[in-house]
Amino acid sequence: MKTQTLDAIPAEAKRVAIAVIAGLIAPILDTTIVTIGFDNLTTAMSAPVGTVQWTNTGYLLALAVAVPLAGWSALRFGSRAVWRTLSAFFLGSILCAAAWNIQALIAFRVLQGLGAGLLFPLMTSVLVAASGGRALGRLVALVSVPTALGPILGPVVGGVILHWLDWRWLFLVNVPVCLIALALSGRIPDDRSPGRTRLDWLGLALLAPGLVGVLLGLSNMHAGIARADVLVPAAIGVALLAAFVVRGARAAGPTLVDVRVFARQSVWSSSVGLFFFGVTSFGAMLALPLYLQQVRGETVLAAAFVLVPQGIGALVSRTVGGRLTDAIGARWVAVAGFAVVAAATVPFALADESTGLIWLMAALFVRGLGLGVLISPVMSAAFVGLPAAYKHDASILTRTFQQVGGSVGTAVVAVVLTAGSAGVGGFRDAFWWTVALTALGAMLAVRLPGTTETAPALKPTH
Repeated sequence: MKTQTLDAIPAEAKRVAIAVIAGLIAPILDTTIVTIGFDNLTTAMSAPVGTVQWTNTGYLLALAVAVPLAGWSALRFGSRAVWRTLSAFFLGSILCAAAWNIQALIAFRVLQGLGAGLLFPLMTSVLVAASGGRALGRLVALVSVPTALGPILGPVVGGVILHWLDWRWLFLVNVPVCLIALALSGRIPDDRSPGRTRLDWLGLALLAPGLVGVLLGLSNMHAGIARADVLVPAAIGVALLAAFVVRGARAAGPTLVDVRVFARQSVWSSSVGLFFFGVTSFGAMLALPLYLQQVRGETVLAAAFVLVPQGIGALVSRTVGGRLTDAIGARWVAVAGFAVVAAATVPFALADESTGLIWLMAALFVRGLGLGVLISPVMSAAFVGLPAAYKHDASILTRTFQQVGGSVGTAVVAVVLTAGSAGVGGFRDAFWWTVALTALGAMLAVRLPGTTETAPALKPTH
């Protein structure tokens, strides 16, 4: 079955896909692998948890700043040159391992984020160009291995490293992976646009700070919503994003991201789908390890290994999701994926201290099956019937929605756990919220395209 799946993907697209996978492994793992080392870093750096948290917040905010530049950079310099900004992530990893205090570590984590931020939105647009739109569901399933497994395996890898090695190896583990990825980067197409492409500085000044403001406000919600460090940056961020959208909708010339592409049902429905994918995957990623450690009394390493079945489930089902997406369209595959994830989260909302771990691990496996099926339809749907000129715009928009969704999911769980009852009751509330939001994602997924889509033609502004 595996051979048949791969044979349906154009040969050149397979070569590009391998290079994409190699480039994404380290940055995706890095979004979660460091989190599990917070306790070790507080001791090693003699810094409070609130300060150490900025090693993760700074990385994610740097990602947000870089994402809007992906489309312009690819047109101006070509996707291959932009993909090689992974070298900045590589350098940042080495510097993080050599950090002498927490301030230096945070600064080097920002460098990592800037180096990785351009890769994520380019992933899908590069694949669309390489495949010519053929077998896109299966192709996305192939390259989604790091995306599907990163949030699950990151804590496992981090737990294993911290059990036997020093915290610096959380960053040094990236070095060989980055070297392999940079060696394969020559497979990424050099698709620069002829002529000079001017950067939309005003658009960048609105979009990048707008995203940072929204994400910063969401990241501060763990201590409560009605706080200045939540409401002020979020309000400023929303205002800047609104100004960016209004300006982009009225602009006659080139803009940083052509927001008019969002008028296509395939693009906005895919963006909404990825938003809820981010909510359900990242929200649970915060709640599950905490539940296992604080309620079940598991060690960090044991809790990480309990989550392994979820990763196995995602690995098993991703190819099925890709094949079904290519065969019947994204809509019902995504609805089924969201439904499975919601149903498999219910056992955690009903569990208590005595619930058998075997049953919970079985539920995690099923939950992983749903996540694996879900990733292909919600990622590839945006490009159904989409003119090639808009592939970078669609990639940036969908990636942004996924990133904001992940922050919203984390914020919701953090707020519920902080404001709710102590012990198992608070976690039950958090899991019920996750179930409800996942079910909402399933209902909205009916707006995803089927096997075909018709939409009004758009005149490119690039």
